[in-house]
Order: sequence, then C-alpha cells, then structure tokens
Amino acid sequence: MLTSTTPYIAGREIAETLGVVTGEAIIGANIFRDLLAGLTDIVGGRSRAYESAMRDAREIALKEMGEEARRRGGDAVVGVDLDYETLGSGSMLMVSATGTAVRLR
Repeated sequence: MLTSTTPYIAGREIAETLGVVTGEAIIGANIFRDLLAGLTDIVGGRSRAYESAMRDAREIALKEMGEEARRRGGDAVVGVDLDYETLGSGSMLMVSATGTAVRLR
C-alpha cells in the first residue's frame, strides 16, 4: 500500500477518492519499561524501550489504515496524518493514523 503525507503520489494520477480511512493502536506502559525510562531520565539519554513501543504502535496503526483502504478498493492513502495521545494517567499511548484512500491510474 502506497502512503504519503502529501495529497498526491508523485508521478501517479488519482482516479478515484474512496474516503477517509483510519488505523489505531493502543499500547500500555509496563513497569519494566517505566523503570528503564526512569533510569534513562536520571542518567540522561534516550529511552529505547519507549521508542520501540511507539514505533511498533505506529506501524500497527499504519498497517490497519492501509488494510481499510485495501478493503475499499484503494491502492494508496494520501494526506496521512499521525497523532499520538496518552490515555488514562499516562499509562497508555494511542497512535492513530488517518488518511484518504484513493485508487490510482
């Protein structure tokens, strides 16, 4: 599935717009990851555990969005936007991907 944050796919013409498609992923922070992040905050540096969890959530959201576009007959998603939100008391992270499914010529 081709995806783009722009309203077009370079070098391709949009034949039909199929509507808005979305994908979501919610991940929970576990105590082990929280402890590692806390240590990173104390000594400085990047929290690889949280970065990995966010990367996984983003990939899931994009995959779900692409699957919805495919079910609608699309072969690309344009205007893709990613949003990140914390839920609860910050113990959960939601990543949502939204875009417009299109059929290309």
